[in-house]
Amino acid sequence: MTVLEIIQRSTEFLQQKGVESPRLQIEWMLAHVLQMPRLKLYLNFDRALAEPELSRLRDLVRRRAAREPLQHILGTTSFCGLEMKCSRAALIPRPETEILAEHGWKFLAALGRSTTALDLGTGTGCIAIALAKQATAATVHAVDISPEALDLARKNAEENQLSERITFHLGDGFDALPAGLKFDLIASNPPYIAAAEIATLSPEVRDFDPRLALDGGADGLDFYRRIAHEASAWLQPGGRLMLEFGDGQAGDLEKIFSDEKWIVVEIVADYSPQPRILIARQAD
Repeated sequence: MTVLEIIQRSTEFLQQKGVESPRLQIEWMLAHVLQMPRLKLYLNFDRALAEPELSRLRDLVRRRAAREPLQHILGTTSFCGLEMKCSRAALIPRPETEILAEHGWKFLAALGRSTTALDLGTGTGCIAIALAKQATAATVHAVDISPEALDLARKNAEENQLSERITFHLGDGFDALPAGLKFDLIASNPPYIAAAEIATLSPEVRDFDPRLALDGGADGLDFYRRIAHEASAWLQPGGRLMLEFGDGQAGDLEKIFSDEKWIVVEIVADYSPQPRILIARQAD
């Protein structure tokens, strides 16, 4: 069977299984099996696959048809141009979170001095690693309550040669940090799905992302209330708090933070465009 025949047949099969962008998905899996750039497939449409290659690809396609995320199947994803290992231990990094990371490193760089940053609920470590990569004068700390997620974050930091720039802490939010630390930037993509809505999510998210990284309580806002109440004690004067949030939550979050005497500096839209990132500072 040739590359083109496989792409055509597998696209139809994945489409029947409800997989989004089925042709793109099979192209990524095929490129992974053949160990070539995806676009190079178009120069090799007539290439016949050997039986071991076909067997391996069939296994990947079956997994994707069962709605296992492509990032888990391939084992990695790209975040801000950096390679991140992915597993069931942590939320898969998403493009919207790149916006949060970019605003974070630009703020730190603009301070023009040595800085400190915290990634609260680090998961794969993607935010902490992007901050350390781009804000070269920053000392970065990362917290997660999950030992498995923190192990994954450490591996990603090692793979990106940034382990020496990031200190990892296991524990529950700010309670995991040693007393006396202060940060110029606190960034977080906390759980923000209302508990009752988790069952309605796509199988890729519902069945494969850890519930711990999704469940934001009855209304999805539990972690924001805690952050709004606790974060000011950990922020340097003039520092910034930057948080990703879910669809339709902007108004509620502005009230939560203003009630805790924060000043909301900006609400940043994602690529949709939907309001997605809250940037706040302490009141003077």
